[in-house]
Amino acid sequence: MIGGRREDQQPTRPGAAAAALDPLAALRAPGDPATDVYLTGTVFLDIIFTGLDSAPVRGTESWARGMGSSPGGVANMATALARLGLRTSLAAAFGDDMYGEYCWDALDRGEGIDLTLSRTVPGWHSPVTVSMAYEGERTMVSHGHEAPQPENVFDGGHAPGCPPASRACVASLVPGRREGWLACAAARGSRIFADVGWDDSGRWDPADLEGIEHCEAFLPNAEEAMRYTRTSDPRAAARKLAERVPLAVVTMGSEGACAVDGRTGESAEVPAIAVEALDPTGAGDVFVAGFVTGTLAEWPLTDRLAFAGLTAALSVQEFGGSLSAPGWAEIAAWWQQVRRCTAGAPAGLRRQYAFLDAVLPAADRCSPLARAVPTIGFRRPA
Repeated sequence: MIGGRREDQQPTRPGAAAAALDPLAALRAPGDPATDVYLTGTVFLDIIFTGLDSAPVRGTESWARGMGSSPGGVANMATALARLGLRTSLAAAFGDDMYGEYCWDALDRGEGIDLTLSRTVPGWHSPVTVSMAYEGERTMVSHGHEAPQPENVFDGGHAPGCPPASRACVASLVPGRREGWLACAAARGSRIFADVGWDDSGRWDPADLEGIEHCEAFLPNAEEAMRYTRTSDPRAAARKLAERVPLAVVTMGSEGACAVDGRTGESAEVPAIAVEALDPTGAGDVFVAGFVTGTLAEWPLTDRLAFAGLTAALSVQEFGGSLSAPGWAEIAAWWQQVRRCTAGAPAGLRRQYAFLDAVLPAADRCSPLARAVPTIGFRRPA
């Protein structure tokens, strides 16, 4: 290892393996940032058990019908963005254990995510989360230690200082913790999208949302939005949040999502797509990635909400957080199936998603992606 970077690491064009379809192709111009979306955060190794009929019972052994491993944490969002064709850069610490090696390889070589700003930390083991999916919900157990201080992990010039120029940055706000790099990124012209973690303190004080003033869009779930705004309806919460951010988006689970543009007064609401959920891990991250993609591509607000909901719905039908994120091949296959239906509920879907006709290329160009393998690793043949 040289300077904390893996010796075999070569700079990879962000999103190189992500997708044949570039949703921003018509908007790209000379002098644009090389990076579409920048993220920083903690990468976990996720071990996911699916097919459990109920929650594990103390003193008994439960067998799951499905199991997989994948990079988790901030890797969920990075993978979802890359699979939608956005040039994605991730600054993160990786353990120098086998888990860290697997996560690095899965994100770099498997997904085409630019890890130039990431580093391997000697003597630090990878955080791990075990997720059990049952009855449409999940239960998680995590273990890990704080990475060494950022100045020991990253070179100067990016996290936690000012990140490189990019079209957008995605952040997960932590109540009461200031993300200093957001102000610098916003000053450089990056569009900031943020969600928020659960407030373990129980305060739900809007003043604790450090950095929200730099955000173009804030995307909490309904429970979070209502608690922060002291409202009892997610739509009212979205209107209240739009007084603080240009665009408030609230996800409402099985009810779909709603949004309010505080600049124009426009509002939108899209119902959820009914699917049989295998594993909801990472669905919120996939939703945000879909919304970021539509926003950068300058789609109408309703289409952005619909697209985000579609990507999330497709993701919960596969196990895992990051590796369940759909690419354009899955989106095209779903749209072709909907268009072939001539009766029943799909009629509404055909109207809602008609914009995909202008987005998707010819079907033969939406080839399946070469993706990371959803396990810690098989022995490769000689």
